[in-house]
Amino acid sequence: MRKILIVGAGQSGLQLALGLQSHGYEVTLMSNRTADEIRTGRVMSTQCMFHTALQHERDLRLNFWEDQAPRIEGLGVSVAGPPDEATGSSTRLIDWVGRLDGIAQSVDQRVKMAGWMETFAERGGQLVVHGAAVSDLDYFSRAYDLVMVAAGKGELVSMFGRDASRSPYETPQRALSVAYVHGMGPRPEHPEFDAVRCNVVPGVGELFVMPTLTLSGRADILFWEGIPGGPLDAFQGIKDPNEHLALTLELLKRFTPWEYARSTAVELTDARGTLAGRYAPTVRQPVGHLPSGGVVLGVADVVVANDPITGQGSNSASKCAASYLASILERGDEPFDAAWMRATFDRYWQTAQYVTKWTNAMLAPPPEHVLNLFGAAGGLQPVADRFANGFNDPADFEHYFYDPDLAAAYLARVGEAAPEVPA
Repeated sequence: MRKILIVGAGQSGLQLALGLQSHGYEVTLMSNRTADEIRTGRVMSTQCMFHTALQHERDLRLNFWEDQAPRIEGLGVSVAGPPDEATGSSTRLIDWVGRLDGIAQSVDQRVKMAGWMETFAERGGQLVVHGAAVSDLDYFSRAYDLVMVAAGKGELVSMFGRDASRSPYETPQRALSVAYVHGMGPRPEHPEFDAVRCNVVPGVGELFVMPTLTLSGRADILFWEGIPGGPLDAFQGIKDPNEHLALTLELLKRFTPWEYARSTAVELTDARGTLAGRYAPTVRQPVGHLPSGGVVLGVADVVVANDPITGQGSNSASKCAASYLASILERGDEPFDAAWMRATFDRYWQTAQYVTKWTNAMLAPPPEHVLNLFGAAGGLQPVADRFANGFNDPADFEHYFYDPDLAAAYLARVGEAAPEVPA
């Protein structure tokens, strides 16, 4: 029985631990918090997981909340026009909803991670509640066949050098602000199904609204991504959750009044239902070196940390865990050396590279051909549907999204195939 240590109890660390455990590996999981501390703590993310990532959970029979979480069947895009000179309020220049081929779902990570951690312990896994430092790993590594670091913050990340060739940004590209709320009204367009809403405010930032399952049941997440130094970059230093929500709603009223119209009766799900911060999107080297000469493997956002503008964080974590699990199982009794670690990461990068490319593109001002795609999607449902499903498979954007000629050719094909609307 091979012994594996995983540091970090997020989406990737827990999914890997539970997957390895199901295959008979002796797994130790290190977390800096207990399940109860996670459950009663502050919200951690704005997770929305699409079909492929959800299927990885189903494959391991970890989809404990699938029947309770909202079934997200669509993804909508709105683009705000300039504010009206008289009212100061914005209107939508573009507004449409694409339908997903497979449902998406969001489960508050306080619910999921606490539940998975308890399941891991109930199944006989060794859970160590301890904040790990490099010196700790140096000591523990001698007792394990493989050590993996899945904790994306703190001292441990410093072991993994930045890959400058894959990291075009050195500073945060968005200021992030999150509020979990009850009382959100239905969308006026297509209220018969749940959808994630992506509202683009050119030159200012983005607002995402997504249904979720939290500790107190069904809720919605209001998530601002503000361009640093702009009007949405206003949450630093706010400690009071009610003040955080009030500012969130003030910005909705100013920049996305159509979303504010269904938010007038909202209240926070709980006193820890807000979050704010920022980080630079970074790709790092996958192998970390310990002082004693040992090596450790970086997992998920330790090695590929993208901005959440494309909603890929938990999706990428799930895909990374599934890819690493396959590589570990295939390795058998061979050593988990540095060469294997690099090959294991390279296998994951075959899908992660498309997420990074798309996310970095979406952080930049949209070029004309992308605005044309967004505009065409309002009248051509196949274009709207294709963009929505790209959140599940970002590799598809290679075929039509980045290149103006490919985009024009695609729109021409779809336009020719579209049925004529009677006068």
